Amino acid sequence: MLASAFDGMDMAAEQPATDARDARWAAWMVAVQAGDNQAYDRLLRDCLPQIRAVVRARVRNAADAEDAVQDTLLTLHALRHTYDPQRPFKPWLNAIAERRAIDRLRRLSKHSRRESALDDAPEQGTPAVGSARLEAAELRAAVAELPESQRTALRLAKLEERPLKEAAQISGLSVGALKVATHRAVAALRAKLGGRDGQR
Repeated sequence: MLASAFDGMDMAAEQPATDARDARWAAWMVAVQAGDNQAYDRLLRDCLPQIRAVVRARVRNAADAEDAVQDTLLTLHALRHTYDPQRPFKPWLNAIAERRAIDRLRRLSKHSRRESALDDAPEQGTPAVGSARLEAAELRAAVAELPESQRTALRLAKLEERPLKEAAQISGLSVGALKVATHRAVAALRAKLGGRDGQR
């Protein structure tokens, strides 16, 4: 009974501190939106433990979690102008961190499925594996030859499967320009590699 009363007092003491932190973060973000780089530095340093806590609650592997933290920081930078000062900052930040953590888990899941498919393939040295390796090398070479804007658009929109608006903000392109760059990249790759289907 006494312990629960003390717990209640601790929670009551924590709430004003949490509210003050959220207000501080919100004020810094408003300053960031006005171009204050010092406020931006303070904000990132102060909210980094919160981002890590949100990400690590979902992503168990430390290296993958840190990648998701970096993704969150990049997204925060890209979306900083969208923050509404009339709303609390922490839920907005948490939503971004949650989304990046989920995206990281999806990528890891896709990657592990691809690895499983390769593990199930015939032994090395058989034509199927040699052919797959050759095609992968040709694909990498073809992608490397694309203009940088097309490579970026392809990576963000197709490989990372980011929403178009977010991919556009990260790349610095408009949504329309991103769509065009992605379409041109896919068309260029099909033109370069597509003839192989008819040769089989």
